[in-house]
Amino acid sequence: MKQSEVKELSVDDLGLKLVEAKKQHADLKMAHSVTPLENPLQIRRARRIVARLATELTKRENQ
Repeated sequence: MKQSEVKELSVDDLGLKLVEAKKQHADLKMAHSVTPLENPLQIRRARRIVARLATELTKRENQ
């Protein structure tokens, strides 16, 4: 998910996407600890998506 896509979302949508992204990141980490993933860069990508969503949500709450 690109930053331009994140900026277009509403606050409620950001919250929902953040929960989904955190779950996906946790699932990827768990799957990688059991059996190495074919593409471990998925974990990094998921972590960065979580950070983008959380940052945008915090930014909007502070405005």
